[in-house]
Amino acid sequence: MNFQLSEEQQMLADSAKRFVRDNSNVETHRQNKKLMPLNETTWQQLAELGWLAVPFEEEHGGMGMGPLETMVLLEALGEGLIMSPYIATVVLGGGFLRRADAATQAKTIPALIEGRLQLAFAAEEYERVFSLENTTLQGAVKGNDVVLNGTKASVMNGDQADLLVVLVRTAGQPGDKEGLSLFLVDANAEGIERAPHRMVDGRQGAEIRFADVSVSQDACIGELNKGYDVAKAVLQEGLLALSAESVGSMSVLLDDTVEYTKTRKQFGVPISKFQVLQFRMTDMFIVMEQTRSLLLASTLKYVEGHADADKAVHAMKAQLGRAGRKIGQEAIQIHGGMGMTDELGVGHFVKRLTAADGLFGNADVHLRGMVKPA
Repeated sequence: MNFQLSEEQQMLADSAKRFVRDNSNVETHRQNKKLMPLNETTWQQLAELGWLAVPFEEEHGGMGMGPLETMVLLEALGEGLIMSPYIATVVLGGGFLRRADAATQAKTIPALIEGRLQLAFAAEEYERVFSLENTTLQGAVKGNDVVLNGTKASVMNGDQADLLVVLVRTAGQPGDKEGLSLFLVDANAEGIERAPHRMVDGRQGAEIRFADVSVSQDACIGELNKGYDVAKAVLQEGLLALSAESVGSMSVLLDDTVEYTKTRKQFGVPISKFQVLQFRMTDMFIVMEQTRSLLLASTLKYVEGHADADKAVHAMKAQLGRAGRKIGQEAIQIHGGMGMTDELGVGHFVKRLTAADGLFGNADVHLRGMVKPA
C-alpha cells in the first residue's frame, strides 16, 4: 500500500489548488448561494480543464484515472467551497454510466465529459434511515416496461440533472437486498415532478415525485432485481469523494483558526499564546490528521480490493461526521462572534461539513454499518 502521491497526482492537486485560489472566495460563495439555478461558468471551467474526464476510460475521452485521483482533486476543491455538481454528476452519475451497457456509455459519457450532461442519483427517501435496502419506491414490471411510483428526497443536483439514476424496488420488501433495480430515467419524462430546494450549505437539490412514470427495461443498469451490488459500489465511491471534499474544508478551518489566533490580541498579546487555546488547536490538528489518514487508507483499501474495504468506507464516513463537528465547533468558538457571521468563511465551511455528514447516512448510521454482517 503506497501512501505517496505520484507525480501526476501531485500535479492534479497543485492545479486544483491554483484554481481555488484564482476562482473562489467567501464573497463569490455568498453570491452563488443566492442563485437558482447555479451559474454554469464553474462547471464549464471544470470541463475545459479536463477534470470531468478524470474517472472515465480513454476510449470515451476520459483520463483513465480512478478514486485516488478523484480524492486528490476533491480534497483540493473542498478548500474553496466550489459550488458544482461534481460528486452528483461525475462520481455518482458517472459511476453508474461506467457500469452501464456499451451503447449507453457511448451516448452519455462523452456528453458528460464535455459538460453538456448532468446527472443525479435518486436514492434517499423520507422516513427511512438511509440504507440502500430500505428503498420503497415501487417499480411495477409490465411487459418490457417498468412503471415507477413514489418519492425521492434530498436528491443532490436533482433540480438540474438531465438524467436520473433511480433506485427502485421491483421485487421483495423494504430491507431486502434482492429486488432492487437501477434505471436511467429522463429527468423531464412525463409523470416526474421536481421540487427544487437548497441544502444547508447552499448547494441545490430536489424532491422528486414519480407518478406512473414508464421506463423501458432496456434502461436498467445491470440486471433487473440485481441492482444492490452496483449501487453499493458506486455509493462507496461517492462516500469517499464526499469525504475527500470535506477533508479539504476541515483543513481550511484549522489553518484559518490558527492564523486568526496569531492576529487577535487580548491583554496586549496574541491569543495564540494562551495555553488553553494551544491545547484546543492541537486537538483540532490531531483530529484533522486522523481523518486525512483514514481517508487515504480507506480509498487505497477500496482501490486495491481489500477484504475490509467496506468497513473502512463506513469508518471514514463515521469519522467525517464526528471530526467535522469537532473541528467546526472549535473553529467557531475560537473565532468568537465573528465565527457566526456570513462575512467570514468559517460558518460557510461548517455548513458544508454539516451537510456532508447528513448525506447518505450520518455518523451513527455508518457506525452501525461497521458492525453489521456483510
